[in-house]
Amino acid sequence: MSRYIALVPAAGTGSRMGTEIPKQYGLLAGKPMIHHAIGALCSCSRIERVYVVLSPSDAHWDGYDWSEFGERLYPLKVGGETRALSVMNGLKEIDADSRDWVLVHDAARPCIDHDSLSRLMDEVSGEDVGGLLALPVADTLKREDGRGRVLETVPRSHLWQAQTPQMFRHGMLQDALSKAPKEQTDEAGAVEALGFFPRLVQGSPSNFKVTWPQDREIAELILTSRRC
Repeated sequence: MSRYIALVPAAGTGSRMGTEIPKQYGLLAGKPMIHHAIGALCSCSRIERVYVVLSPSDAHWDGYDWSEFGERLYPLKVGGETRALSVMNGLKEIDADSRDWVLVHDAARPCIDHDSLSRLMDEVSGEDVGGLLALPVADTLKREDGRGRVLETVPRSHLWQAQTPQMFRHGMLQDALSKAPKEQTDEAGAVEALGFFPRLVQGSPSNFKVTWPQDREIAELILTSRRC
């Protein structure tokens, strides 16, 4: 029987946040941002293990207490210079069969919820390829000309905004990333390049990626409200 395993690439520096420490360690609701993402994954009973891929030079991880997650949490200091390399290095290290499902989740998406995780696993586990959480694009999209002016309006029909986790079989994902450029920004894109069509699963607006300083305030509000 195939298992569910989570992998969290967390070797980046998060330079766009403008902080002195990597953004995954920035405090949200009193805990490091990555703590919330890990907590959601570890508290999902269907996920057997959660691997966190860290930079080999990470000097922050050991300064926090992760004991509440027990033996389900495994840090791996094998991160690469890009997300794709970090995920690839992690896949080589984890204890998994080629048919096991791997859910790759951003450390900077701290507000992932159990309903979204369950929906992803329920809808994708019967697929041959795999899939990802995503949201249909709601806003009107503009393409700019490189000089700050509108070049054209892009039709938003059939467009989706990718989220994570992105869930694929260990063997397929390893094969896809081994052939993808190191700048590949998501796992689904690497699988698409092999000629496959991942399934889109309805995500949640709260599962956004904390990228800019103002995003932290919104994430804090969501996380705090869930405690009430």
